Parts: sequence; C-alpha cells; structure tokens
Amino acid sequence: MSDYVIRGMAGDGQIRAFAASTRGLTEEARRRHNSSPVITAAVGRLMTAAAILGIQCKDDADKLTLIVKGDGPAGSLYAVANSRGDVKGFAENPQVLLHARADGKLDVGGAVGKGELTVITDLGLKEPHVGTCALVNGEIAEDLTYYYAVSEQTPSSVSLGVLMNRDNTVAQAGGFMLQLMPGASDEMAAALEQKVLSAPSVTTWLSEGLTAEDILHRLLDDFGLELTEKRDVAFRCDCSRERMESVLVGLGRHELLDLMLTRETVEVHCDYCNTTYSFTRPELKELFKRNFRSE
Repeated sequence: MSDYVIRGMAGDGQIRAFAASTRGLTEEARRRHNSSPVITAAVGRLMTAAAILGIQCKDDADKLTLIVKGDGPAGSLYAVANSRGDVKGFAENPQVLLHARADGKLDVGGAVGKGELTVITDLGLKEPHVGTCALVNGEIAEDLTYYYAVSEQTPSSVSLGVLMNRDNTVAQAGGFMLQLMPGASDEMAAALEQKVLSAPSVTTWLSEGLTAEDILHRLLDDFGLELTEKRDVAFRCDCSRERMESVLVGLGRHELLDLMLTRETVEVHCDYCNTTYSFTRPELKELFKRNFRSE
C-alpha cells in the first residue's frame, strides 16, 4: 500500500485532523542513508510530520521545511514536503548508536539533544513564513505540539511513531495531528484531550493493522468526523544532474575555472537522497564554455 496523508474535520468545525501512513518513505530514507535505528526513527518522525503539515501546500512551488538543530550526536535533522506529495529528509550523522531508554524505546530525544525547531512554510508569497521554538525533549512530536502552542497559538496534539524490525528495517511508521480551531469550546477541548490521553501509541494501532483513516475514526468518531482530503506521499528528491550543474555554475567564474584546472573529477553530493554526481574535467570545460565567456 502506498504512503498517504488524510485530513478531516470534526466537532462541527471545531477540530482539524490529519493522519499519515509513512512506512515506505521512512524505509526508503533508511535504505538510502544506511541509518541506525534511532536515526531512522528520528528522521522518520520528522518526515511524517512534514508530510502531514505539507498537505496544506497546493501550488507547484509550495514547500514545507522542518529543521531540528540539536546538540545531540545526530546533529541537525531536515525534512521537506511539497504540493506533489514528495517528501525527503536526512540527519547529519546517520549512523548514531544509542542504548534504548529505560522503557525499551529508541532514545530519539537523546540522539537529538537540546536545541530548536524551525518550521518554514513557503506558499509562493513574497517571503516564506518562518517560525522557531526551543525543543521540549527532542522527541519531535512533543516539540511540534509545543511549537503550535507558542508560535501559532493553536492548541494541538501530535503523535508520531516509527517501529523497527529486528533486522533494522522499518516495520511501521505514521502519525496524526489534531488541532482545535479558533472559537472551540472548553468542553470540546476537554473531551478531545481525554480521548487523546486514552489512546495507545500510533505504532500500536498501525501494528494492529489500522489505517490512517481507522486511526482518525478511533479518535474522532464521537465528534462527527468527516474526511475531506487524501494525498499520496513518497520519498522523492528533486535533485538532478542539471541542478548540480547549476550549483557548480553558481560558484562563479573563477571558482569553476579553478576546479576545471586543478581537478580531474569534481563530485557534488545531495544530502537528502545521498546521491553523488561526478563531473569530469572535459564536462567542467563544457559547462564553463556554456556559461562564461572566455577572457
């Protein structure tokens, strides 16, 4: 089954809801980066969140970026989603190994450490919207919940999960986000909070065979859930050889000339999909000829 995100409304418009199934894209990121279990969980959670938040992107140029900059061994984490359902992500240090927490779960918070979360929403306006907040615990879901409370003044509940197989492949991945809309009653807020607190982890539900739709129904059927949109998502990177040529040209005339004269081969690496593009000296000469006049 393909990965996807769904959205809906409940409580007579007082609740906005999202859920995602993302095992495939999380496994693809793990495969590309050969990441350790704890990093696979961290990046998988962040990409799931990007997929959920990215459903607001409508036009081709729209893009949602999440950046977690912590002082833990994972380094910084990045995830991007766009209007076409493309999702990509990576950690600076993908092979981090940590002991599990006392409860047996992967120590994502320990891998991330203390730092800040940045949410960049680029909807094709003059300037993208950039919001930043301190990390609560580096577990990603709690950090996003806090972000929406302090930066967007939107009471939210975010749950994200990645479950690993014994062979370190991804068994399950997904998440949900519930938000109270402006004007929601105190009674509605209290009832929703109680529902969320009594819910199991999202990976427990996914392991039981529940779909993203099932999860929202379990959470919100008592509130009159209405599903309104579904979008397929997948790990896809928009890098290409042509884009990397643009990167080389962007270095400027003198830098490109220096590379052309001193290197037999130049490699340009995409951190998101872990692909390396090689350019030989003749290719660099042709690139220089096409873009810069000879002195």
